[in-house]
Amino acid sequence: MKKIHFVFDRTIKSQKLKKILLKKFKNHSASLCDYLVIAGGDGFMLQNIRKYYKLNKPFYGINCGTFGFLMNKFNNENFYKKIISSKKSIINPLKIRIVYKNNYKKNLFAINEISLFRQSKQTAFLSFKVGAKEIIKKLIGDGILVSTPAGSTAYNLSVSGPILSLNSEKLAITPISPFRPRRWKGKIISNKSQITISNLDSRKRPVAAVADNVEVRDVRKLIVLINKKIKICLLHDKNKSLMKRIKLEQNRKK
Repeated sequence: MKKIHFVFDRTIKSQKLKKILLKKFKNHSASLCDYLVIAGGDGFMLQNIRKYYKLNKPFYGINCGTFGFLMNKFNNENFYKKIISSKKSIINPLKIRIVYKNNYKKNLFAINEISLFRQSKQTAFLSFKVGAKEIIKKLIGDGILVSTPAGSTAYNLSVSGPILSLNSEKLAITPISPFRPRRWKGKIISNKSQITISNLDSRKRPVAAVADNVEVRDVRKLIVLINKKIKICLLHDKNKSLMKRIKLEQNRKK
């Protein structure tokens, strides 16, 4: 049998599942396993991808959360068979370079999106470029986000951003509650492009950046691009691949 490393969230549902699975399967070490099985919600999955992605192992998620877009439904009877016959999706994360308070620098990466939003009562004043081309000289609003195809059905969709096909090789740039330009709905760009977003008034109008669920405050500038060197393998049940899930969201009317 293939070796599995299990990671369980601390929720009641995840802990119940832990008792069931560890009676049937040995929990091998992460470095020696064939599959990483993560039991929790989408946020817990993203947290563990960041922790284990350097091992180059495939991730299989079991939904013990709410929506569980990245996860699979648990079936005790054919659990092992579902894992070994699951469909692979290879995704590249966002590589993010942040300059924040006192010109400190920090590198992050995100599977879903990087969002930049105001952290005070004042609206944010932002500008952004794609490559050397200035797209918006001054965006006034709550903020802006850059989403991958895998993350386009998450926060991006909730702020009326477009849903991107998994193989589109695109990124979505979506404003958050824009005031000016009022009718600007965002932009879809090639994932080969570099995006630069700057805070035009960092002293009076501070903004925070969140890469999936990692936050950095008092951001002055960030640079975003796809990291082609990192390939993350997500596993989904044969008839419910990530690509199919995204297509279902694209066709969903409500």
